[in-house]
Amino acid sequence: MSKDLKQSTNHIMVMEPKEFFANPQTMATNSYQHENDKDAKEIHAGAVAEFRAMRDLLVSHGVVMTTTLGQKGCPDDIFCNNWISTHQGTDGQESRMVLYPMLADNRKTERRPELINMLRQTYRDVQDFTPHEQHGKALESTGAICLDRVNKVAYQTRSSRSNDELAAMWCKMNDYECVPFDTEHRGKPVYHADVVMWIGTELAGICSECLVHDHVRPKLKETHEVIEFTNAQMEAFCGNSLEVVGANGERMLVMSKGGYDSLRREQKEVLLKHYKTIINPVIPTIEYYGGGSARCMLLELF
Repeated sequence: MSKDLKQSTNHIMVMEPKEFFANPQTMATNSYQHENDKDAKEIHAGAVAEFRAMRDLLVSHGVVMTTTLGQKGCPDDIFCNNWISTHQGTDGQESRMVLYPMLADNRKTERRPELINMLRQTYRDVQDFTPHEQHGKALESTGAICLDRVNKVAYQTRSSRSNDELAAMWCKMNDYECVPFDTEHRGKPVYHADVVMWIGTELAGICSECLVHDHVRPKLKETHEVIEFTNAQMEAFCGNSLEVVGANGERMLVMSKGGYDSLRREQKEVLLKHYKTIINPVIPTIEYYGGGSARCMLLELF
């Protein structure tokens, strides 16, 4: 472990959707999506408006935002953290980017060569796990593995989007301890770790109600104060949150308004002990049809 490692960053990449609707290729694994019940243009317009307001809200708090544009045929590319992650270089090492194998066919095409080439200008150290798609294996980035970057622990929620073998390989290559765990909600595993939990510098949040075995909470409590929430609160996406750095180095938490409003008063008091600022974007269209929330939209650039 390097004393210079940081949990969060001031620089975030986001992707404005060119097309947005409930992705039929992901519904079998994502319990939180809803069928398209409005005109496609109306759904898309609502998502774009919410996206732009969220991006501008982060900018107003001093977060550096890089905006890219999605493409037709990729209704989930607004969730751009799922096919790539970046990692801080320390101890003389270059910053790194990792490319990931995806489960749904129309999510594999989110890895566009022009975007990868753009990022390669900064991240010349590249790990590429995408060949494992040929064998039906997926590991959907920081959706599949929730990272404690300072203590180098990767919490892996087992699902069809998070292959055990690849998670263990990732941890070995990146010098992380792998902590796999099982979840169950609505009769199936929760599709991503970053729906179940988030990890900040001092505080972490987790939906303890959906855990099949209780070894994750004690592990988290070794390094963090832990706030626990229910399945109903997880459905409101309070678990899909991210710590970011704003003006003057202030650490802030991004949690959607829907997620924040689901919390009880005493839970909010715990958050406010650690974060003077909690950024609450209003993104109900994205959450309802996409089955993901604020954290899924934010690609951390270290």
